[in-house]
Amino acid sequence: MEDIKEKKNEIREDILRKIEKISKQELLTRGKELEKRLFEFANFMEANVALLYLNRAGEINTDSIIKRCLKQNKVVGLPAFNTQKHTMKLMKLDNMETNLIPGPRDIPEPDPGKCKVLPVDCIDIAIIPGIAFDEKGGRLGSGEGYYDRFIPNLPITTRKVALILEDQMVQQIPMESHDKHVDIIISDKRIIYKI
Repeated sequence: MEDIKEKKNEIREDILRKIEKISKQELLTRGKELEKRLFEFANFMEANVALLYLNRAGEINTDSIIKRCLKQNKVVGLPAFNTQKHTMKLMKLDNMETNLIPGPRDIPEPDPGKCKVLPVDCIDIAIIPGIAFDEKGGRLGSGEGYYDRFIPNLPITTRKVALILEDQMVQQIPMESHDKHVDIIISDKRIIYKI
């Protein structure tokens, strides 16, 4: 058990070091390539309700993806985190400029005074963040377990998709029983279907 935790931490540190070495301009260019792939992806284009996320530093910037979804009249759900209970709930975002407030994890979140709770069972596609992934859909997140606890609540028909840089791919993620996989990985170089 401790060996797995150690291995996970090594992978996290290794990937974060790799990402830090990428220039802001290259991150922006590769992020645009990812966005293009996502908006050409049939499952995403057909989805009416999408779970997205606002990125942390070092992750692909998701702002333009969210804005583009709102322009296309997709329903956008963003997570709001409860750091005491280590849970998250989905909130429907209507406006990025007026409906976000600082969140407890240093990531903006939907303002509960302006955004309604979005039922999990209406999510068509879920864009799931992570630090590292393998070709079997193994996912390594931040280690806080929010998404591992959340993913089982999604409908079985909801596609779970990761948007990543190819640099975030590893040979194998050490998975524990509580760790959850994604179905599809879209990188700046390819699309990998686990299903």
